[in-house]
Amino acid sequence: MSTTSPGLVPASVLLAEPRPDWLAHWARFATGFSVDKLPPSLLAQAKLVMLDCIGAMAAGMQETENAALAGRLARRGRGEVAAIGAGVALRGDDAAFVNGIAGTALELDEGNQFARGHPGIHVLPAALATALANGRSGAELLTAFILGYEIGARVGAACRLRPSVHPHGTWGTIGAAFATALMEGADETRLAETINVAATMSVGASLSAMLEGATARNSYCGLSNRNGMAAWDLVASGFTGERDCVGSVYGSILAEGFSPAGMTKELGTRFEIERNYFKRHAACRFTHAALDVVVRLVAENGTLAPEAIESIEVATYAMAAQLDGPEPHNVLAARFSLPFAIATTLVNGEASVHAFREPSLSDARIRDLARIVRVREHADYTALLPAMRPAAVTVRLRDGRVLSGETLTNRGDAVDPFTADEVRAKFRDLAAPVWGETHAERVHAAVETIDTAENLTGLNGLLTEPAIKDR
Repeated sequence: MSTTSPGLVPASVLLAEPRPDWLAHWARFATGFSVDKLPPSLLAQAKLVMLDCIGAMAAGMQETENAALAGRLARRGRGEVAAIGAGVALRGDDAAFVNGIAGTALELDEGNQFARGHPGIHVLPAALATALANGRSGAELLTAFILGYEIGARVGAACRLRPSVHPHGTWGTIGAAFATALMEGADETRLAETINVAATMSVGASLSAMLEGATARNSYCGLSNRNGMAAWDLVASGFTGERDCVGSVYGSILAEGFSPAGMTKELGTRFEIERNYFKRHAACRFTHAALDVVVRLVAENGTLAPEAIESIEVATYAMAAQLDGPEPHNVLAARFSLPFAIATTLVNGEASVHAFREPSLSDARIRDLARIVRVREHADYTALLPAMRPAAVTVRLRDGRVLSGETLTNRGDAVDPFTADEVRAKFRDLAAPVWGETHAERVHAAVETIDTAENLTGLNGLLTEPAIKDR
């Protein structure tokens, strides 16, 4: 049979094509992988990423809707896996769901600029839940976490998501499924099958949700964790996937331009978890370059009072320029408003969690300042993606002075990283208000020694501790 309709490929053609070689390559690589063979620097980085994710989940769980969801899931049925920061233990898939949601709520979870998303928080909740269910060791959890992070990030880097698709919940589903399958002892054949089944369970969600402040957007990562676990359940039960579902979904449905070569290039010698970034500004990553410049201008020139500012101009790359809405109506929308993020940083002195909550959200000084921020795309900056995330900020003062600055990278990037101590300090800043300093330090110590833990019941017990306000 032949067809003339564009994009319609006959089954005879599809079925004649072989399964991509990279699937088998990845399955072989994963089954022979062990943290025992990894350099100390990679292990240390993986622990930092894990610690960062836990801090983001614990703090994010204190948001009203996340705490309510954890309580609702607990009423449906309790289990053994911590809903981190909620003070309850849930069934594994429910815990992975709510932990994934909580981890993205504050816009403080780590990410990978080459993947253009957040691999860690898409993988850790599912990996932890499955490791606990199977009595796995801390070293085995680290192994699954690193590999789940790696395969998810590589899919993200090997394609270009469509501009209307939100990156949360997409390729992270593959990472969650892969880590889950490893924790359940999948062989090479079923690991490869899991990749394809997980791809078809990716969330195809609208990017507009983040711009509109639709808080359902925070569920996408939770869905990735839950769907990843379900993908393995399907494969373990005998279900099968497409011959090349990753190529289908990330080559033409959610994304385009998928490059199989990217899945195996330098595999085993270059790890995406070592090319990650950490966040200190509690706002969308795309705002960070401009915020870094603003913070530097204040450090160099002293506090800039809102009434002294005539206008603020921002030139940045395309995705950041999209965040130009000056009138956010809720906390989530504020985190995705570059004008508001700049204004609240100038008034509060930092883009902290509280800088995006009340009373800042309705502060007239911040609102008025946000209205005089103008944002535009700089085509030369867009051309520097993904290796760089540039922005230039010009502040015109009413006394005639003009302050300006530029950055090509974001603080916390792989090329301008935070120190390990800075990442640990961030964890304490997020976890201590939840559990108190002493308990937060116990969690930190458990993560630091995770590779020597015979099982994960100790860490899980620490993560099940209720928040201070609940005692």
